Amino acid sequence: MLAARPLPAFADNYIWLIEDGHGRAAVVDPGDAAPVIAALGKHGLELGAILVTHHHPDHVGGVADLCACHPHVPVYGPHDSPAACVTIPLGDGAIIDVLGKPARVITVPGHTLDHIAYFIAGDANSAPLLFCGDALFGCGCGRIFEGDARMMHASLQRLAALPERTQVCCAHEYTLGNIEFALAVEPANADLRQRSEIDRARRARGEPTVPSTLGLELATNPFRRGGAAAVRAAAVARAGRELAQDHEVFAVIRAWKDVFR
Repeated sequence: MLAARPLPAFADNYIWLIEDGHGRAAVVDPGDAAPVIAALGKHGLELGAILVTHHHPDHVGGVADLCACHPHVPVYGPHDSPAACVTIPLGDGAIIDVLGKPARVITVPGHTLDHIAYFIAGDANSAPLLFCGDALFGCGCGRIFEGDARMMHASLQRLAALPERTQVCCAHEYTLGNIEFALAVEPANADLRQRSEIDRARRARGEPTVPSTLGLELATNPFRRGGAAAVRAAAVARAGRELAQDHEVFAVIRAWKDVFR
């Protein structure tokens, strides 16, 4: 059984440390090597793999230093990535071994064109794990830097098809800000209001708000709720016109979030 824990980095990043319970570990999106090196030493872990979701420096900046300490560790990442650190390039549907468990690669372009996610299926004793970088956040999604709204919406639809108990292991602590926006979009959502209370209490205790679950995102995340009447109505009011398709609703909500303060 694999376990994943978030390692804080920079102002609001998370590097995910995956452990197999037998002294081996893998890391996802190590933008900084120092937290990883410290965690490996503290817990007596041997680094077995590095997984990269996309090329942004806050996700790959620590790879070179980690490889200098662990020269034979594979660095998995997108096959079309400009990140030079990737040693094993991966395309959609590829299956890799992560500490003895198969992980499936899902291409999720939008935030960047090379963005991928890693999905590790669960079993009777453990929930599935999704390492989604900056594609899907707690109650939010990544900004669209290299793709377009239709592309990003399609990527999030792919993730929405995964089991609802999937643990969403994203790369930033943006949840409370995202919840503020979500409440502006859908103020009557009872699940969202409950989430707000729970996650604010977590942050007050100094705890991370992630991982969430895919089911919670489907119930509270406005970028996953374009089909909900209240979200669609909010988007139509914001756009000042009818919106025929869910990806149009998504585009309006995403543009609204970009300027929300």
